[in-house]
Amino acid sequence: MNKRFYEVMVETQFCAAHALRRYRGQGEAVHGHNWRIQVFVRGEKLDENHILIDFRAVREATEAIMQYLDHKHLNELPPFDGELNPSTENIAAFVFHQVAARINNDHCQVTLVRAWETPATMAAYGLAG
Repeated sequence: MNKRFYEVMVETQFCAAHALRRYRGQGEAVHGHNWRIQVFVRGEKLDENHILIDFRAVREATEAIMQYLDHKHLNELPPFDGELNPSTENIAAFVFHQVAARINNDHCQVTLVRAWETPATMAAYGLAG
């Protein structure tokens, strides 16, 4: 039998520059993007107010990370200031872990983050299964 769940999503964005290390091509030079970030939160049951999680809680947790990244050179920010490449895949994973640390509980958890580098290109990081 298929497991049923509720899911909410919050979308936001940030602008930043980055340069991909050990990459041959245009992405090697410093360049910028307007990243669009989607954070998905999932749970099996609604709370006493019949909601999974307040959108505001997800948005506030996500916006805290966006403020950290917005209008920065990502190669200069931890964890991207060392060996970790500021690729779109790694940005999605970073946002996932940062938001999850702020909102995950026994009731619901972050399951997927999508990071759109352009309107036509996206990388995602999430839980399998």
